[in-house]
Amino acid sequence: MTLTLEQLNAASQAEFTALLDGTYEHSPWIAEAAWAKRPFASLAALKLAMVEALREAGTEAQLKLIRAHPELAGKAMVSKTLTAESTNEQGKAGLTDCTPEEFAKIQKLNADYNAKFGFPFILAVRGPRGTGLNKAEIIATFERRLDNHPDYERAECLRNIHRIAEIRLDDKFGFQPELGNLVWDWAEKLAVHSDPGYAERGELTVTYLTDAHRACAQRLAHWMRADCGFDEVDIDAVGNVVGVYHGTDRNAKRLLTGSHYDTVRNGGKYDGRLGIFVPMACVRELHRAGKRLPFDFEVVGFAEEEGQRYKAVFLGSGALAGHFDPAWLDQKDADGITMREAMQHAGLCVDDIPKLRRDPSKYQGFVEVHIEQGPVLNEMDLPLGIVTSINGNARFVGEIIGMASHAGTTPMDRRRDAAAGAAELALYLEKRGASEPDLVATMGMLEVPNGSINVVPGRCKFSLDVRATTNQVRDGCIGDVRAELARICERRGLHFKLEETIRAAAAPSAPAWQQRWERAVASLGLPLFRMPSGAGHDAMKLHEVMPQAMLFQRGLNAGISHNPLESITNDDTELCVRAFQHLLEQLATEQS
Repeated sequence: MTLTLEQLNAASQAEFTALLDGTYEHSPWIAEAAWAKRPFASLAALKLAMVEALREAGTEAQLKLIRAHPELAGKAMVSKTLTAESTNEQGKAGLTDCTPEEFAKIQKLNADYNAKFGFPFILAVRGPRGTGLNKAEIIATFERRLDNHPDYERAECLRNIHRIAEIRLDDKFGFQPELGNLVWDWAEKLAVHSDPGYAERGELTVTYLTDAHRACAQRLAHWMRADCGFDEVDIDAVGNVVGVYHGTDRNAKRLLTGSHYDTVRNGGKYDGRLGIFVPMACVRELHRAGKRLPFDFEVVGFAEEEGQRYKAVFLGSGALAGHFDPAWLDQKDADGITMREAMQHAGLCVDDIPKLRRDPSKYQGFVEVHIEQGPVLNEMDLPLGIVTSINGNARFVGEIIGMASHAGTTPMDRRRDAAAGAAELALYLEKRGASEPDLVATMGMLEVPNGSINVVPGRCKFSLDVRATTNQVRDGCIGDVRAELARICERRGLHFKLEETIRAAAAPSAPAWQQRWERAVASLGLPLFRMPSGAGHDAMKLHEVMPQAMLFQRGLNAGISHNPLESITNDDTELCVRAFQHLLEQLATEQS
């Protein structure tokens, strides 16, 4: 029998608990506690009520729940005493059909894990798409999580238990997150394109105007035209993929959205790309329903945001804001290819770049959805968060120059060691970054060119990344770091070069647009959680010329990003698409 919210909201506590039997392994008390939170406006609200019931129960109850779960491919599976739900899940993951080697491996992992943590390893083996992880993925996750701290691992088990319960509830309600699946599948298909040297290792790397990058642009453009029904699709002079879905009033101000499709090296599948796919899904649904908004809806897959191939960043969104610096065209990549040459090779018209500038008076504003890229939503068990502001940041590339000399014959007090100077700066940077709230400072790259084990480093290249919620705090840190670098070099007999590659002002969300996101999230039956963004986004550039506001979606694996472990669930993504649809409906109602 398929459940409905109407049934649950009208049920007695005993009936409610019976209807939700099996959602949490051998733990009907969670449903009993959630019953008091009725009525539920949505399935998402029911899920969250059960999450809160477990959180409020305390550590001992949580540990009891964890210990109520069977081991993966363990004794209960062998003896066929698993619950029907666990049997289904382990079967979908192929754990009921292990080879002797796989079975032995998992048994050893189970033993090691229990010895370290004192409770069984819990993993939502049906995975982020709900269709099942394969055995290799399960074993790799098992091995990785063995290195976690016990407190973190207990929390990670609970997060996986909630995901297991979410999938079981979807089954009980006959719910398929079709739009979440669509976005998830698009992300998988786009991730087949990766730069040489990374593709061979199964790593995702898409840097500006490589063959993989251009293939991604073509794939996005094809989906916009063929799958979604955009009226106009174009790849512009910097490689942005621009899709426009016409409204009923072509003279009305447009709504602009989008994010980037380039990646960091060995990165994840959702950073940036989520913000392209979610509005694409909205347009697809509008087109399939034969509906038009009262305004044009413009979705842009920005060609570059990460600064991986060239030192300049925000090339795509910067061009739309009218802030593309022609001097960038002469920058060279690691192979000596200038940006101008890369653009010409890709068939882009450099002379047309100034024409990409958007007239802000013709736009309502810019909105963006993005994976959080941090642990906050994940730790709070919340699928969506409303961004209040984007931190200001500045990046630099630098080099310390000393004197290369023989490691065996140069006395310690006569060395001009460039690497030691950089190391000293790195320690100062760490200390200064921790000195104020909401300030972070990072030396992400550190390199001794042509270094040798028996040579005192004569050169050392490095990067600096400084971010803060206000420009004042950011700039104060930068000034102190510059001064410390000068003192270090003077004392050590070194000199340095330091080049600023980007400076982006803090970007607070426009209040009216933030409120629209809040209403969209509330419409899903979810609580409102407001948070700043520590990461930079294309919205920072558009903020310079028009109002902007962002919505965050939770990431898995502690919200890790810029990493292959970056992940999202189809259910969270469904909610993200639904929130965007609600925002569009709000605007349509306001303008009707």
